[in-house]
Order: sequence, then structure tokens, then C-alpha cells
Amino acid sequence: MAKVVTSPVYLVGDNIDTDQIIPAQYLTLVPTIPEEYKKLGSYAMVGLPDELYPERFIPEGRTESDFKIVIAGKNFGCGSSREHAPIALGAAGVEAVVAESYARIFFRNSIATGELYPYESRERMLDLCRTGDIATLDFDNDTITVADQTFSLKPMGDVRPVIDAGGIFNYARQTGMIPSKA
Repeated sequence: MAKVVTSPVYLVGDNIDTDQIIPAQYLTLVPTIPEEYKKLGSYAMVGLPDELYPERFIPEGRTESDFKIVIAGKNFGCGSSREHAPIALGAAGVEAVVAESYARIFFRNSIATGELYPYESRERMLDLCRTGDIATLDFDNDTITVADQTFSLKPMGDVRPVIDAGGIFNYARQTGMIPSKA
């Protein structure tokens, strides 16, 4: 089945750290508890400075964002090793982040949790679009189209099936690497 996501995009700059994605005071929320998972999503990106990001990622009083695609600069997800960062974005409704580069541990946590697809761009997308632009992300062709321009993304290769499965443990169960839950 072809996978395509069309959504307005939310742009963030370089070196967006995990404290900006989900501040430390919300790490007491347990993502495996459905109510707390939803609440965790409502706090996604609240650590971004208001003066640089006047448009809120999640509108006041809501738990999900209108932005299913985040476009970022270099070193997205740097800082701590918290799994809560990709989980918070996923809980907020984000399906993919398209960044120039990632902090290694954020990239791995995105795959391990199966919360979102961490695509790497070949161009500096921040210079080519604005928050609110409508984009279409084509997972089968590894492209993103914004403002009638189509950009090639670096293929995810062997990690895509892991994310499609919902994370490393679900993938391992589906492929017979570990026994299925009884």
C-alpha cells in the first residue's frame, strides 16, 4: 500500500534539542498509559522560544498539532537521550520529521519507538519553504513536494519496515525474532 502524507509543515531551525521538543518537567508522564501519552503529545514543542516561533505547534486547549510534518535544520533532537522526544511528537500527530541531520540517539529512538519517520533532506529545506506551506511526503518515492517543488530525500532503507511495524519490538515479533505476546 502506498504511503503518502499531505499536511501543512512546521519549520524549526538548527540544533533543536530534546528539551525544546519536550521539556524535562513532562518526563514524569508515562507514554504506555493512554491518557498520559495523549497529554505528552499536548506538550510537544512547548520548549521552543516564543519569540522565534510565534505560531504555536499545538493550539491552546488542544492535544494534537495540525502539522503532521516537521521540517528542521541540522542536528535535530540533540541534547539528552530521552525517548519521550519522538514519542511526544508522535502523540501530537507528527508522522515525519524532515531534517538536514539528526542527533544519533534521537534518530535511533524514532526508529525504536516507531513513533515517526526521520527523513534526511538533501537540501536546506528551511530556506525553501515556510511554516504552514502544504507539503506532500511520498514514502515510496522518498520525496517531499512543497510549493510545487519536489525534493529528493535520503531513503530510509531497512529502518522503514521497523517504523511501519510500530517500533523495534513489534517488528521483532512480526518477523519471528522474538515470540509474539500471548
